[in-house]
Amino acid sequence: MSEPSIFTRIYQGEIPSEILAETEHAFAIRDIAPQAPVHLLVIPKTAQYRDVVELAAGDPALLAEMVALARTLAEEHANGQFRLVFNTGAAAGQTVFHVHAHVLAGDLDEGNLGA
Repeated sequence: MSEPSIFTRIYQGEIPSEILAETEHAFAIRDIAPQAPVHLLVIPKTAQYRDVVELAAGDPALLAEMVALARTLAEEHANGQFRLVFNTGAAAGQTVFHVHAHVLAGDLDEGNLGA
């Protein structure tokens, strides 16, 4: 059996972090290395899924719950406007293989937003 992910350890209180919001199956914290003025993480309480592809195939309702929580956070922290990013795979920047969403908002560099 593998070691619990850092997110599991945070949720269980082993690693200190402020939980900003919580639903039945997900919770949100601030990213420790923010890439935007608002950079929050939405994380399922289960470590069953490594990435968003596995989550979408295995539990689309949980994915929808995460997106709804991201929207709520964006309403509270960024006037409802945000980017939602899931890194999938090490080459794409995923460093923790416990699916999680990055909620990015604020004065983002216009050149990197895309259309």
